[in-house]
Amino acid sequence: MTTNSWIDTLPPAFDAYRAGRKLEEVECIIPDLAGMSRGKAMPYYKFTPDQELFLPISLYYQTISGEYVDMDIKEQWREEDIVLRPNMSTARAIPWAEDCSLQVVCDLVDRKGNPLPIAPRNVLKRVLDLYAAKGWQPIVAPELEFYLTKPNTDPTKDIKPPVGRTGRRGARQQAFSMVAVDEYGEVIDEIYDYAEAQGLKIDTLIHEGGAGQIEINLMHGDPLELADQVFYFKRTIREAALRHGNFATFMAKPMRDEPGSAMHIHQSVVDIKTGQNIFSDAAGEPTEEFFQFIAGSQKFLMEAVPLLAPYVNSFRRFAGQMSAPTNLEWASDNRTTGLRIPNSGPEARRVENRVTGSDTNPYLSIAASLAAGYLGIEQGLKPRREAKTEVWSSKNDLPRSLSNALDLFDKSKDLHAVLGEEFCKLYSDIKHAEIEEYQREISPWEREHLLLNA
Repeated sequence: MTTNSWIDTLPPAFDAYRAGRKLEEVECIIPDLAGMSRGKAMPYYKFTPDQELFLPISLYYQTISGEYVDMDIKEQWREEDIVLRPNMSTARAIPWAEDCSLQVVCDLVDRKGNPLPIAPRNVLKRVLDLYAAKGWQPIVAPELEFYLTKPNTDPTKDIKPPVGRTGRRGARQQAFSMVAVDEYGEVIDEIYDYAEAQGLKIDTLIHEGGAGQIEINLMHGDPLELADQVFYFKRTIREAALRHGNFATFMAKPMRDEPGSAMHIHQSVVDIKTGQNIFSDAAGEPTEEFFQFIAGSQKFLMEAVPLLAPYVNSFRRFAGQMSAPTNLEWASDNRTTGLRIPNSGPEARRVENRVTGSDTNPYLSIAASLAAGYLGIEQGLKPRREAKTEVWSSKNDLPRSLSNALDLFDKSKDLHAVLGEEFCKLYSDIKHAEIEEYQREISPWEREHLLLNA
Protein backbone atom coordinates (compact mmCIF):
# COMPACT_ATOMS: atom_id res chain seq x y z
CA MET A 1 0.00 0.00 0.00
CA THR A 2 1.04 3.58 -0.49
CA THR A 3 1.60 5.69 2.59
CA ASN A 4 -2.03 6.60 3.18
CA SER A 5 -4.04 4.31 0.89
CA TRP A 6 -4.88 1.98 3.80
CA ILE A 7 -7.13 4.70 5.19
CA ASP A 8 -9.45 4.20 2.21
CA THR A 9 -9.86 0.51 3.07
CA LEU A 10 -11.22 1.08 6.59
CA PRO A 11 -14.79 -0.03 7.43
CA PRO A 12 -17.79 2.17 6.52
CA ALA A 13 -18.46 2.84 10.20
CA PHE A 14 -15.08 4.52 10.46
CA ASP A 15 -15.69 6.62 7.35
CA ALA A 16 -18.96 7.83 8.84
CA TYR A 17 -17.23 8.64 12.13
CA ARG A 18 -14.37 10.45 10.37
CA ALA A 19 -16.77 12.52 8.28
CA GLY A 20 -13.96 13.98 6.19
CA ARG A 21 -11.79 14.91 9.16
CA LYS A 22 -8.07 14.31 9.21
CA LEU A 23 -7.06 11.15 11.03
CA GLU A 24 -4.74 12.20 13.85
CA GLU A 25 -3.72 9.13 15.85
CA VAL A 26 -3.58 5.32 15.69
CA GLU A 27 -3.50 3.04 18.73
CA CYS A 28 -2.02 -0.45 18.28
CA ILE A 29 -3.37 -2.50 21.18
CA ILE A 30 -3.42 -6.01 22.63
CA PRO A 31 -5.42 -7.58 25.49
CA ASP A 32 -3.34 -8.43 28.56
CA LEU A 33 -4.13 -11.32 30.93
CA ALA A 34 -6.90 -9.28 32.58
CA GLY A 35 -8.39 -8.34 29.19
CA MET A 36 -7.35 -4.68 29.45
CA SER A 37 -5.78 -2.90 26.48
CA ARG A 38 -2.06 -2.27 26.29
CA GLY A 39 -0.03 -1.03 23.37
CA LYS A 40 1.39 2.00 21.63
CA ALA A 41 -0.12 5.17 20.15
CA MET A 42 1.39 7.14 17.29
CA PRO A 43 0.58 9.91 14.81
CA TYR A 44 -1.30 8.43 11.86
CA TYR A 45 1.55 9.23 9.43
CA LYS A 46 3.87 6.93 11.41
CA PHE A 47 1.52 3.97 11.05
CA THR A 48 1.38 1.40 8.26
CA PRO A 49 -0.58 -1.87 8.36
CA ASP A 50 2.47 -3.99 7.53
CA GLN A 51 4.71 -2.59 10.25
CA GLU A 52 5.85 -4.50 13.33
CA LEU A 53 5.87 -2.99 16.80
CA PHE A 54 7.51 -4.33 19.93
CA LEU A 55 6.60 -4.61 23.60
CA PRO A 56 8.41 -6.44 26.43
CA ILE A 57 7.00 -9.89 27.18
CA SER A 58 7.03 -8.98 30.87
CA LEU A 59 3.62 -7.31 30.53
CA TYR A 60 2.31 -10.87 30.90
CA TYR A 61 4.28 -11.36 34.12
CA GLN A 62 2.15 -8.99 36.20
CA THR A 63 -0.69 -9.51 38.65
CA ILE A 64 -3.85 -7.40 38.49
CA SER A 65 -2.19 -4.94 40.91
CA GLY A 66 0.80 -4.51 38.61
CA GLU A 67 3.23 -6.55 40.73
CA TYR A 68 5.77 -8.58 38.76
CA VAL A 69 5.98 -12.30 39.56
CA ASP A 70 9.15 -14.41 39.58
CA MET A 71 8.39 -17.64 37.73
CA ASP A 72 10.25 -20.69 36.49
CA ILE A 73 10.97 -19.10 33.12
CA LYS A 74 14.43 -19.30 31.64
CA GLU A 75 16.10 -15.86 31.71
CA GLN A 76 12.77 -14.30 32.57
CA TRP A 77 14.08 -10.82 33.28
CA ARG A 78 15.80 -10.33 29.96
CA GLU A 79 12.31 -9.04 29.09
CA GLU A 80 12.59 -10.02 25.46
CA ASP A 81 10.45 -8.18 22.95
CA ILE A 82 7.29 -9.66 21.51
CA VAL A 83 6.06 -8.57 18.09
CA LEU A 84 2.76 -6.77 17.44
CA ARG A 85 1.31 -7.10 13.94
CA PRO A 86 -1.73 -4.88 13.28
CA ASN A 87 -4.81 -6.88 12.26
CA MET A 88 -6.72 -4.41 10.11
CA SER A 89 -9.93 -6.45 10.23
CA THR A 90 -10.23 -5.26 13.85
CA ALA A 91 -9.82 -1.53 13.09
CA ARG A 92 -12.33 0.66 14.94
CA ALA A 93 -12.84 4.32 15.71
CA ILE A 94 -12.05 5.79 19.14
CA PRO A 95 -15.15 7.99 19.41
CA TRP A 96 -14.37 9.34 22.91
CA ALA A 97 -11.03 10.78 21.75
CA GLU A 98 -10.88 14.54 21.18
CA ASP A 99 -9.24 14.08 17.76
CA CYS A 100 -10.16 11.64 14.99
CA SER A 101 -8.45 8.43 16.13
CA LEU A 102 -8.26 4.74 15.25
CA GLN A 103 -7.61 1.61 17.33
CA VAL A 104 -6.37 -1.70 15.94
CA VAL A 105 -5.98 -5.01 17.75
CA CYS A 106 -2.65 -6.63 16.97
CA ASP A 107 -1.71 -10.27 16.50
CA LEU A 108 1.13 -11.31 18.80
CA VAL A 109 4.10 -13.41 17.65
CA ASP A 110 7.59 -14.09 18.92
CA ARG A 111 10.73 -12.86 17.19
CA LYS A 112 10.68 -15.94 14.94
CA GLY A 113 7.13 -15.23 13.80
CA ASN A 114 5.44 -17.98 15.83
CA PRO A 115 2.15 -17.18 17.61
CA LEU A 116 2.90 -16.22 21.22
CA PRO A 117 1.34 -19.08 23.25
CA ILE A 118 0.70 -17.01 26.39
CA ALA A 119 -1.28 -14.29 24.57
CA PRO A 120 -5.02 -14.63 25.40
CA ARG A 121 -6.12 -14.00 21.82
CA ASN A 122 -3.83 -16.80 20.63
CA VAL A 123 -5.22 -19.17 23.28
CA LEU A 124 -8.68 -18.70 21.76
CA LYS A 125 -7.30 -19.15 18.24
CA ARG A 126 -5.70 -22.42 19.35
CA VAL A 127 -9.09 -23.77 20.46
CA LEU A 128 -10.81 -22.58 17.27
CA ASP A 129 -8.16 -24.38 15.20
CA LEU A 130 -9.15 -27.65 16.89
CA TYR A 131 -12.75 -27.11 15.83
CA ALA A 132 -11.70 -26.16 12.30
CA ALA A 133 -9.71 -29.39 12.00
CA LYS A 134 -13.01 -31.24 12.55
CA GLY A 135 -14.75 -29.12 9.92
CA TRP A 136 -16.68 -27.17 12.56
CA GLN A 137 -17.27 -23.50 13.33
CA PRO A 138 -18.33 -22.56 16.87
CA ILE A 139 -20.87 -19.76 17.22
CA VAL A 140 -21.15 -17.72 20.42
CA ALA A 141 -23.22 -14.86 21.78
CA PRO A 142 -22.01 -13.16 24.98
CA GLU A 143 -24.32 -11.38 27.41
CA LEU A 144 -22.34 -8.76 29.28
CA GLU A 145 -23.50 -7.40 32.67
CA PHE A 146 -21.98 -4.40 34.42
CA TYR A 147 -22.77 -1.74 37.00
CA LEU A 148 -22.92 2.00 36.68
CA THR A 149 -21.79 3.49 40.01
CA LYS A 150 -21.03 6.78 41.65
CA PRO A 151 -17.33 7.64 41.20
CA ASN A 152 -15.33 5.77 43.84
CA THR A 153 -12.06 7.64 44.39
CA ASP A 154 -11.34 6.19 47.85
CA PRO A 155 -10.95 2.39 47.71
CA THR A 156 -11.62 2.16 51.46
CA LYS A 157 -15.17 3.41 50.92
CA ASP A 158 -18.11 1.28 49.79
CA ILE A 159 -19.19 1.47 46.17
CA LYS A 160 -22.56 3.22 45.78
CA PRO A 161 -25.22 3.06 43.05
CA PRO A 162 -25.33 6.06 40.73
CA VAL A 163 -27.74 8.97 40.91
CA GLY A 164 -30.11 8.97 37.94
CA ARG A 165 -31.89 11.76 36.11
CA THR A 166 -34.48 12.08 38.91
CA GLY A 167 -31.73 12.89 41.41
CA ARG A 168 -32.41 9.69 43.32
CA ARG A 169 -29.99 6.84 43.87
CA GLY A 170 -30.57 3.78 41.70
CA ALA A 171 -32.95 1.18 43.15
CA ARG A 172 -32.42 -2.57 43.22
CA GLN A 173 -34.80 -5.31 42.04
CA GLN A 174 -35.80 -3.40 38.91
CA ALA A 175 -35.02 -6.15 36.39
CA PHE A 176 -36.28 -5.35 32.88
CA SER A 177 -37.62 -1.97 34.06
CA MET A 178 -37.63 0.57 31.24
CA VAL A 179 -38.00 3.34 33.86
CA ALA A 180 -34.74 2.16 35.45
CA VAL A 181 -33.01 2.21 32.03
CA ASP A 182 -34.31 5.73 31.41
CA GLU A 183 -32.74 6.87 34.70
CA TYR A 184 -29.37 6.50 32.98
CA GLY A 185 -30.52 7.47 29.52
CA GLU A 186 -27.62 9.82 28.82
CA VAL A 187 -25.04 7.11 29.50
CA ILE A 188 -27.01 4.52 27.51
CA ASP A 189 -27.33 6.90 24.55
CA GLU A 190 -23.59 7.53 24.69
CA ILE A 191 -22.93 3.78 24.63
CA TYR A 192 -25.16 3.43 21.56
CA ASP A 193 -23.42 6.33 19.81
CA TYR A 194 -19.94 5.00 20.61
CA ALA A 195 -20.95 1.52 19.47
CA GLU A 196 -22.32 2.83 16.17
CA ALA A 197 -19.13 4.78 15.49
CA GLN A 198 -17.14 1.57 15.96
CA GLY A 199 -19.47 -0.66 13.97
CA LEU A 200 -20.28 -2.69 17.09
CA LYS A 201 -23.69 -4.36 17.04
CA ILE A 202 -25.92 -4.56 20.11
CA ASP A 203 -28.70 -7.15 20.14
CA THR A 204 -30.63 -6.00 23.22
CA LEU A 205 -30.09 -3.90 26.35
CA ILE A 206 -31.91 -4.34 29.66
CA HIS A 207 -31.76 -3.23 33.27
CA GLU A 208 -30.74 -6.14 35.50
CA GLY A 209 -31.67 -6.87 39.12
CA GLY A 210 -28.99 -4.74 40.80
CA ALA A 211 -29.12 -0.99 41.41
CA GLY A 212 -27.62 0.55 38.28
CA GLN A 213 -26.90 -2.89 36.77
CA ILE A 214 -27.15 -3.09 32.98
CA GLU A 215 -26.92 -6.04 30.59
CA ILE A 216 -25.91 -5.75 26.94
CA ASN A 217 -26.48 -8.77 24.70
CA LEU A 218 -24.29 -9.02 21.62
CA MET A 219 -25.17 -10.55 18.27
CA HIS A 220 -24.09 -14.18 17.75
CA GLY A 221 -21.13 -14.93 15.53
CA ASP A 222 -17.50 -16.03 15.27
CA PRO A 223 -15.94 -16.46 18.75
CA LEU A 224 -12.80 -14.46 17.96
CA GLU A 225 -14.80 -11.56 16.55
CA LEU A 226 -17.14 -11.62 19.56
CA ALA A 227 -14.22 -11.70 22.00
CA ASP A 228 -12.78 -8.67 20.18
CA GLN A 229 -16.16 -6.96 20.53
CA VAL A 230 -16.35 -7.63 24.28
CA PHE A 231 -12.79 -6.31 24.56
CA TYR A 232 -13.85 -3.12 22.76
CA PHE A 233 -17.21 -2.86 24.55
CA LYS A 234 -15.67 -2.89 28.02
CA ARG A 235 -13.52 0.11 27.17
CA THR A 236 -16.42 1.77 25.36
CA ILE A 237 -18.80 1.42 28.31
CA ARG A 238 -16.23 2.75 30.79
CA GLU A 239 -15.60 5.79 28.62
CA ALA A 240 -19.32 6.47 28.09
CA ALA A 241 -19.90 6.33 31.85
CA LEU A 242 -16.99 8.67 32.58
CA ARG A 243 -18.32 11.16 30.03
CA HIS A 244 -21.39 11.52 32.27
CA GLY A 245 -19.73 11.49 35.67
CA ASN A 246 -20.16 7.80 36.50
CA PHE A 247 -17.95 4.75 36.77
CA ALA A 248 -18.76 1.54 34.91
CA THR A 249 -17.41 -1.61 36.55
CA PHE A 250 -17.20 -5.21 35.39
CA MET A 251 -16.11 -6.33 38.84
CA ALA A 252 -18.00 -9.56 39.56
CA LYS A 253 -19.36 -8.40 42.93
CA PRO A 254 -18.88 -4.66 43.49
CA MET A 255 -21.54 -4.21 46.18
CA ARG A 256 -22.23 -6.55 49.10
CA ASP A 257 -26.03 -6.57 48.97
CA GLU A 258 -26.46 -6.42 45.21
CA PRO A 259 -26.32 -9.31 42.71
CA GLY A 260 -23.04 -10.06 40.96
CA SER A 261 -22.38 -9.48 37.27
CA ALA A 262 -21.98 -12.32 34.77
CA MET A 263 -20.96 -12.80 31.18
CA HIS A 264 -23.24 -15.59 29.99
CA ILE A 265 -21.95 -17.34 26.86
CA HIS A 266 -24.39 -18.93 24.38
CA GLN A 267 -22.66 -21.62 22.30
CA SER A 268 -23.49 -23.75 19.29
CA VAL A 269 -21.41 -25.43 16.59
CA VAL A 270 -22.09 -25.54 12.85
CA ASP A 271 -20.71 -27.81 10.16
CA ILE A 272 -18.58 -25.59 7.92
CA LYS A 273 -19.56 -27.41 4.70
CA THR A 274 -23.30 -27.61 5.27
CA GLY A 275 -23.87 -24.70 7.64
CA GLN A 276 -26.02 -26.99 9.80
CA ASN A 277 -26.02 -26.86 13.60
CA ILE A 278 -24.40 -30.13 14.71
CA PHE A 279 -26.48 -30.06 17.91
CA SER A 280 -29.62 -30.93 15.88
CA ASP A 281 -30.24 -33.81 13.47
CA ALA A 282 -32.31 -33.80 10.27
CA ALA A 283 -35.45 -34.43 12.29
CA GLY A 284 -34.71 -31.52 14.61
CA GLU A 285 -33.81 -33.75 17.55
CA PRO A 286 -30.72 -33.25 19.76
CA THR A 287 -27.64 -35.15 18.59
CA GLU A 288 -24.96 -37.12 20.39
CA GLU A 289 -22.62 -34.16 19.95
CA PHE A 290 -25.08 -31.93 21.78
CA PHE A 291 -25.12 -34.16 24.84
CA GLN A 292 -21.36 -34.71 24.64
CA PHE A 293 -20.79 -30.95 24.58
CA ILE A 294 -22.90 -30.64 27.74
CA ALA A 295 -20.98 -33.48 29.39
CA GLY A 296 -17.65 -31.87 28.53
CA SER A 297 -18.90 -28.60 29.99
CA GLN A 298 -19.88 -30.37 33.20
CA LYS A 299 -16.49 -32.03 33.58
CA PHE A 300 -14.01 -29.51 32.27
CA LEU A 301 -15.60 -26.18 33.20
CA MET A 302 -15.18 -27.37 36.78
CA GLU A 303 -11.43 -27.49 36.08
CA ALA A 304 -11.47 -24.19 34.16
CA VAL A 305 -13.07 -22.07 36.88
CA PRO A 306 -10.00 -19.78 37.34
CA LEU A 307 -10.55 -18.62 33.75
CA LEU A 308 -14.26 -17.98 34.40
CA ALA A 309 -13.86 -16.49 37.90
CA PRO A 310 -10.32 -15.08 37.88
CA TYR A 311 -10.12 -13.07 41.12
CA VAL A 312 -10.78 -13.44 44.81
CA ASN A 313 -13.77 -11.13 44.38
CA SER A 314 -15.18 -13.36 41.62
CA PHE A 315 -16.24 -15.95 44.18
CA ARG A 316 -18.27 -13.43 46.18
CA ARG A 317 -20.67 -13.48 43.24
CA PHE A 318 -21.52 -17.07 44.16
CA ALA A 319 -22.05 -16.29 47.86
CA GLY A 320 -25.74 -16.23 48.76
CA GLN A 321 -26.63 -17.49 45.26
CA MET A 322 -28.04 -14.11 44.22
CA SER A 323 -28.88 -14.90 40.57
CA ALA A 324 -25.61 -16.82 40.10
CA PRO A 325 -25.73 -20.61 39.63
CA THR A 326 -23.10 -22.42 41.71
CA ASN A 327 -23.41 -25.71 39.83
CA LEU A 328 -22.81 -27.27 36.43
CA GLU A 329 -26.10 -29.13 36.15
CA TRP A 330 -28.05 -28.70 32.93
CA ALA A 331 -31.69 -28.19 32.07
CA SER A 332 -33.98 -26.66 29.48
CA ASP A 333 -35.03 -23.10 30.31
CA ASN A 334 -33.92 -23.26 33.96
CA ARG A 335 -31.89 -20.33 35.24
CA THR A 336 -30.83 -22.08 38.44
CA THR A 337 -28.55 -24.42 36.48
CA GLY A 338 -25.08 -23.42 35.37
CA LEU A 339 -25.76 -24.88 31.92
CA ARG A 340 -29.09 -23.72 30.50
CA ILE A 341 -30.64 -24.80 27.21
CA PRO A 342 -32.63 -21.76 26.03
CA ASN A 343 -35.94 -22.04 24.19
CA SER A 344 -35.22 -22.20 20.46
CA GLY A 345 -35.87 -24.02 17.24
CA PRO A 346 -33.56 -26.89 16.20
CA GLU A 347 -31.38 -24.62 14.05
CA ALA A 348 -30.56 -22.44 17.08
CA ARG A 349 -30.12 -25.23 19.67
CA ARG A 350 -27.37 -24.05 21.99
CA VAL A 351 -25.80 -24.36 25.42
CA GLU A 352 -25.67 -21.29 27.66
CA ASN A 353 -22.77 -21.13 30.12
CA ARG A 354 -24.17 -19.09 33.05
CA VAL A 355 -21.28 -19.41 35.52
CA THR A 356 -18.80 -17.02 33.86
CA GLY A 357 -18.29 -13.65 35.56
CA SER A 358 -18.17 -10.30 33.78
CA ASP A 359 -14.67 -9.75 35.19
CA THR A 360 -13.16 -12.40 32.93
CA ASN A 361 -10.87 -11.89 30.00
CA PRO A 362 -13.35 -12.68 27.17
CA TYR A 363 -10.74 -14.45 25.05
CA LEU A 364 -9.89 -16.82 27.90
CA SER A 365 -13.41 -17.52 29.16
CA ILE A 366 -14.74 -18.17 25.65
CA ALA A 367 -11.70 -20.36 24.93
CA ALA A 368 -12.22 -22.34 28.15
CA SER A 369 -15.95 -22.77 27.53
CA LEU A 370 -15.45 -24.01 23.97
CA ALA A 371 -12.51 -26.19 25.02
CA ALA A 372 -14.67 -27.94 27.60
CA GLY A 373 -17.37 -28.73 25.05
CA TYR A 374 -14.79 -29.87 22.50
CA LEU A 375 -13.21 -32.28 24.96
CA GLY A 376 -16.64 -33.70 25.76
CA ILE A 377 -17.23 -34.47 22.08
CA GLU A 378 -13.71 -35.81 21.58
CA GLN A 379 -13.98 -38.13 24.56
CA GLY A 380 -17.58 -39.20 23.90
CA LEU A 381 -18.70 -38.17 27.39
CA LYS A 382 -22.25 -38.55 28.68
CA PRO A 383 -23.90 -35.82 30.77
CA ARG A 384 -25.63 -36.27 34.07
CA ARG A 385 -29.41 -36.43 33.95
CA GLU A 386 -31.22 -33.22 33.12
CA ALA A 387 -32.35 -31.30 36.18
CA LYS A 388 -36.13 -31.28 36.39
CA THR A 389 -36.45 -28.86 39.32
CA GLU A 390 -34.69 -25.80 40.73
CA VAL A 391 -31.06 -26.51 41.65
CA TRP A 392 -29.86 -24.67 44.77
CA SER A 393 -27.20 -27.18 45.77
CA SER A 394 -25.50 -30.08 44.05
CA LYS A 395 -22.95 -32.80 44.65
CA ASN A 396 -21.01 -31.05 41.91
CA ASP A 397 -21.01 -27.47 43.15
CA LEU A 398 -18.35 -25.09 41.87
CA PRO A 399 -15.28 -24.47 44.05
CA ARG A 400 -15.95 -21.59 46.41
CA SER A 401 -12.51 -19.96 46.39
CA LEU A 402 -9.83 -19.12 43.85
CA SER A 403 -7.36 -21.30 45.75
CA ASN A 404 -9.59 -24.37 45.51
CA ALA A 405 -10.33 -23.63 41.87
CA LEU A 406 -6.61 -23.46 41.07
CA ASP A 407 -6.08 -26.87 42.68
CA LEU A 408 -8.45 -28.35 40.09
CA PHE A 409 -7.03 -26.26 37.23
CA ASP A 410 -3.43 -27.26 38.00
CA LYS A 411 -4.31 -30.98 37.73
CA SER A 412 -6.29 -30.75 34.49
CA LYS A 413 -3.98 -32.34 31.94
CA ASP A 414 -6.60 -32.50 29.20
CA LEU A 415 -7.51 -28.84 29.56
CA HIS A 416 -3.84 -27.83 29.59
CA ALA A 417 -3.24 -29.79 26.39
CA VAL A 418 -6.03 -27.88 24.61
CA LEU A 419 -5.25 -24.40 25.96
CA GLY A 420 -1.46 -24.80 25.92
CA GLU A 421 0.87 -25.94 28.69
CA GLU A 422 2.96 -22.75 28.66
CA PHE A 423 -0.06 -20.51 29.00
CA CYS A 424 -1.66 -22.60 31.77
CA LYS A 425 1.54 -22.67 33.83
CA LEU A 426 2.02 -18.90 33.56
CA TYR A 427 -1.65 -18.18 34.30
CA SER A 428 -1.59 -20.40 37.39
CA ASP A 429 1.59 -18.75 38.68
CA ILE A 430 0.06 -15.29 38.30
CA LYS A 431 -3.14 -16.30 40.08
CA HIS A 432 -1.28 -17.94 42.96
CA ALA A 433 0.73 -14.73 43.34
CA GLU A 434 -2.49 -12.67 43.42
CA ILE A 435 -3.82 -14.85 46.22
CA GLU A 436 -0.64 -14.26 48.22
CA GLU A 437 -0.98 -10.50 47.67
CA TYR A 438 -4.57 -10.58 48.86
CA GLN A 439 -3.72 -12.62 51.95
CA ARG A 440 -1.44 -9.81 53.12
CA GLU A 441 -4.33 -7.31 53.16
CA ILE A 442 -6.29 -6.47 56.33
CA SER A 443 -9.94 -5.77 55.51
CA PRO A 444 -12.32 -3.31 57.21
CA TRP A 445 -14.39 -6.31 58.39
CA GLU A 446 -11.36 -7.67 60.25
CA ARG A 447 -10.60 -4.32 61.84
CA GLU A 448 -14.23 -3.82 62.88
CA HIS A 449 -14.87 -7.26 64.38
CA LEU A 450 -11.46 -8.52 65.47
CA LEU A 451 -9.54 -5.47 66.69
CA LEU A 452 -11.21 -5.34 70.09
CA ASN A 453 -13.27 -8.56 70.18
CA ALA A 454 -10.77 -11.30 69.35
